[in-house]
Amino acid sequence: MSTLKDKTLFITGASRGIGKAIALRAARDGASIVIAAKTAEPDPRLPGTIHTAAAEIEGAGGQALAVVVDVRDDAQVAWAVAQAVERFGGIDILVNNASAIHPFGTLETPLKRYDLMMDINVRGSFACTQACLPHLLKSGNPHVLNLSPPLNMNPRWLGIHPAYTMSKYGMSLLALGVAQEFRQLGVAANTLWPRTLIATSALNVAAPGLVERARRPEIMADAAYWILTQDSRQVSGRSFLDEEVLRGAGQADFTVYAVNPGVDLELDYFVEA
Repeated sequence: MSTLKDKTLFITGASRGIGKAIALRAARDGASIVIAAKTAEPDPRLPGTIHTAAAEIEGAGGQALAVVVDVRDDAQVAWAVAQAVERFGGIDILVNNASAIHPFGTLETPLKRYDLMMDINVRGSFACTQACLPHLLKSGNPHVLNLSPPLNMNPRWLGIHPAYTMSKYGMSLLALGVAQEFRQLGVAANTLWPRTLIATSALNVAAPGLVERARRPEIMADAAYWILTQDSRQVSGRSFLDEEVLRGAGQADFTVYAVNPGVDLELDYFVEA
């Protein structure tokens, strides 16, 4: 297995949560991280900004470039990619982590929320992928990783929250499409999703009672690390669950990731028992 030393990662939504955990894991190898997120000023409900994340990344041994990016804005995406290339010389890995969530039924989903999910989850991931691809194609081991679930045509999830499901499945379809389109050119594209809920600030705001039944973001970071250090010509077009990745890599004990090891874990959306 290779490392991420001297690799440049462009991670959307990396100011906190899973995106920041992936950045910190890469930083331990000496990677360069582009923190492409909207939060430049502190939010009392959601701690962490692109600047505090940059300080943590540099403290962990990496280099950091903090850029304010709304993935719905094409000009901001293009500018951020240009800044990344100017600062670090290229882009080796794109992690499409930025996401909007509204897990409600059709009648409880205003079109404004529908548009937000489609614009951030689907269009934003496409825009970032499109902007990064010319640089990924110059990398020796390029990867695109979308944080989205395995496709499951069981109508259960579509019946619970159709708009949110369509937006997350759209991210997964994009990854599979990019994997096929650029397979001969060696660009990998995969998806990664947590088997259980992940204890992020967003979860604590939305459902604080569930945090005790979640795992820490580091499990997603370790799983992403394994994927992103594989040969891009060999591991592509796949949909991974974090626990399955790590079990396949030989890990058997997952209690280290539990917020409360004595409490039963809550499965995440799109995961069957």
